[in-house]
Amino acid sequence: MAHTASKGSKVTFLPLLALASVPLIMVLGNSMLIPILPTMQQELGISKFQASLVITLFSVPAGIIIPLAGFLSDRFSRKIVIIPGLILYALGGLLAGGAILLFDKPFAVIMAGRVIQGIGAAGTAPIAMALAGDIFKGGARSKALGLIEASNGLGKVLSPILGVLLALIFWYAVFFAFPILCVPAALAIWFFIKEPKKNGKAQKVKEYLGSLRTIFKREWKWLLTAYLAGASALFILFGVLFYLSQILEEKYNIDGLPKGGILAIPLLAMSATSYITGARIKKRKNLMKTLIVAGMLLIAGPLGLASFIKNTYVLLALLVISGIGTGLVLPCLNMLITSAVSKDERGIVTSFYGSVRFLGVAIGPPVFTWLMEISPTVMFLSVAGLAVASAILSLWIIKVPKDESPTPPAPGTVSFEFIRKLSAKRKARA
Repeated sequence: MAHTASKGSKVTFLPLLALASVPLIMVLGNSMLIPILPTMQQELGISKFQASLVITLFSVPAGIIIPLAGFLSDRFSRKIVIIPGLILYALGGLLAGGAILLFDKPFAVIMAGRVIQGIGAAGTAPIAMALAGDIFKGGARSKALGLIEASNGLGKVLSPILGVLLALIFWYAVFFAFPILCVPAALAIWFFIKEPKKNGKAQKVKEYLGSLRTIFKREWKWLLTAYLAGASALFILFGVLFYLSQILEEKYNIDGLPKGGILAIPLLAMSATSYITGARIKKRKNLMKTLIVAGMLLIAGPLGLASFIKNTYVLLALLVISGIGTGLVLPCLNMLITSAVSKDERGIVTSFYGSVRFLGVAIGPPVFTWLMEISPTVMFLSVAGLAVASAILSLWIIKVPKDESPTPPAPGTVSFEFIRKLSAKRKARA
């Protein structure tokens, strides 16, 4: 039997668990594979560039397809997009793992599997965010979105460690982990989530594009600023973690599980902060904007200081503070973006947000590689400047949506007659 919160005012365990499983699984798609890329390169006899395509050919299709998934979720239903997305995600992993077992030269089939997984991933976490916005309201919505963000962060924390542990079985076991994780999540969404019915007819493509133009014509300044803040926060987070991973291995010869544990520390800080922030902000929308600005400055400050720091332990502490800043920013953006538009527009707006976040994560490591070649000082100061710029833009441009005005009672209803009689009595007394 499907479950949902009564009138969206309370957070019930099973629907929330089902929703939280979706972003957790999505982030495993790249991060769980990163520890095994050197082994894959050696086992398959491929170049470093070819190994990097394992990540690229997942991220690019996902980033491109996410807005289309948002359109389909608005036109039909969130569950109709999420469940097939999880199934595609599982099938792509099965195809990639099976190719390694069956073919002498499986690289091309592995890439095909990764493209399929990327397409499937497009219909997962961003649509789950929109679905949470549909079925929860007020404080329950902010708590649900905070837990979704925390689940996303937990996936980031666990995935490198899971990748290393699975590789102990056999190096390509990670591909077979995807169907094992995705199928139960799809079943949980199917059985435990009762999606609210859509009002009115589904929009046609032409009408939908028209409404999309209307949304961005009306809201483009603050929406693009919010998108930039979310993408920048994750671009910086993953770029800095990539840098930390490099120096741990090259400078200190720390690899495997110890390195994964160290990398998990800033991500744990981010995940815990995301959950606490989501649970606390509730309907306090002005506080959300304040926390977005404060969070971006909390990202910028430690990174600016990091350009002058040589001690790795101090650097790690600064990255933890920066992770806390990211944990303040993301759930507030989630809440503002999902609350700023109508239910019928929510899928496409959150999907574009998911797309830019995904691309922010994807470009972080290569851009940081380029900046590292110039100097670590230039790298840290550049990204600190980006965070400050994003904080200023957020303070200046981000719009805090007004709460919806209650609908006046219709003529003929009990409420209407009560108000009419009360008004008549007041006039008689006057």
